[in-house]
Amino acid sequence: MTVLNTPGNTKIKYIGHSTFLIELESKKKIIVDPWLNDNPSTNETPDSIGDVDFVLITHGHFDHVGDSIEILNKNKNAIAISNFEIGQWLGKKGLENISPMSHGGSQYFDDFTVTMVNAIHGSGISDTESENLVYGGIASGLIIKLSNNFCIYHAGDTSVFGDMEIISELYKPDLCMIPIGDHFTMGVDEALYATKLLKVNNYIPIHYGTFPVLTGNPQQFKEKVESSCDSKVHILKPGDEYK
Repeated sequence: MTVLNTPGNTKIKYIGHSTFLIELESKKKIIVDPWLNDNPSTNETPDSIGDVDFVLITHGHFDHVGDSIEILNKNKNAIAISNFEIGQWLGKKGLENISPMSHGGSQYFDDFTVTMVNAIHGSGISDTESENLVYGGIASGLIIKLSNNFCIYHAGDTSVFGDMEIISELYKPDLCMIPIGDHFTMGVDEALYATKLLKVNNYIPIHYGTFPVLTGNPQQFKEKVESSCDSKVHILKPGDEYK
């Protein structure tokens, strides 16, 4: 019999596209890939989102770095967690509470541990002060392990890759935010194959429908996954909480 781990009193709210707001049992808040302004899938803004304690960034594209700078400027004590190159870029924008890391490394906080894992994707940063994309290092996924041992895998933007099996074996995620949109990331069939490698009990499809080219169908993904294994797919609308 499969034993299901739960997030306890932690609240996991889907903001839209790839953005999540996680409120820990301590009431501290983590925002992942905070794209709010100009995001057609949400009405949230850096003001409406409220106080934030940690800003986690998977890679440098505009729909993931998003409003990181504005949120960090509004929350002077918040810590930005990203790869080294994005951290350097944030520093050049005048931000100070930056805690960069790289693939395979972990950072430990009172309420959670974050580990950076592989993703297959680009990471160029759009910067109005540069004519060209700024090098944003290597794209990543993030493992967020809560103090109650509930483990979240935010896959970022990625294609399917064989090392997802290592992520499964090493970190044993309870919940995976998985891109299904196609064109720039995995589509439904690739994401379905990824679930066979990851063997996670619960999935939230992300990165679909925001733009016309992101054609991945979450209902189709849900039907294919749930007919092939015991895992559950939770299709969340922006503003919904994972339960």
